[in-house]
Amino acid sequence: MSTTTESLGKPTLARTQPIAAVPFTRLLHVELRKQIDTRAGRWLLITLGIVTALIMLIVVWVSAPENLTFMNLVLGAAVPQSLLLPVIGIMAVTSEWSQRTGMVTFALEPRRGRVVAAKVLSALGLGIAAVVAAIVLAAVANVAGMAFQDGVGTWTLDWEVLGGFLLTQLLVVAQGVAFGMILLNTPAAIVTYFILPTVLSLLGGLVSWLQTPSQWLDMNSTMGPLVAGTMDGDAWAKLAVSSLVWVVLPLVAGTWRVLHREVK
Repeated sequence: MSTTTESLGKPTLARTQPIAAVPFTRLLHVELRKQIDTRAGRWLLITLGIVTALIMLIVVWVSAPENLTFMNLVLGAAVPQSLLLPVIGIMAVTSEWSQRTGMVTFALEPRRGRVVAAKVLSALGLGIAAVVAAIVLAAVANVAGMAFQDGVGTWTLDWEVLGGFLLTQLLVVAQGVAFGMILLNTPAAIVTYFILPTVLSLLGGLVSWLQTPSQWLDMNSTMGPLVAGTMDGDAWAKLAVSSLVWVVLPLVAGTWRVLHREVK
């Protein structure tokens, strides 16, 4: 790009310096801040931490001594996290459209694919951070439980189950991001995310001819062996099919929509 300037009455060409691209690490940092700096995002994370701590307190209070283990406390965090982490993923991609900040974002970084990648990776990173926080809370609860139960308790950690717990959380976060990109509306994405898989699960249990397909399409059931540590070839195949239907395909469709939708 060049501009014409006057020097001693004669036109000359002055070349401008090329504009440097926004570093991807900066995009990641910005998208992560968007998820935790807003009032809704901040309170959602606070609620997640409070609910996780309360569930662990209940586990310590009501569990039999032989069941009060570090691994059980870690798994106690699976329920609140699997419910609330997808909402974080949804809000990570819908906020640009519901709060009308998309024009600023895509003006500063016109390559929308990089913005989408930063949103997905930052949401997954936040999911990993939540799992780490749950492990720390479980360690604190285990110490309290050992004191409450007169020293009864173990620190045994099943790495296969822990890996399954982490993969489960990443899948639900990615699913939330996918639903958010398809609908680009926070309330609609949240309602659809919770209602649609639940309806499929209920139909699979009530309608006889849907029972077999439901075993391959219901992510609530295909992710169960992950947390239980009982994955085998058949379980991995079912998880792959359900993840393709509920995570990969919606993520591809949502990415296409974000890349092509007009920003107003």
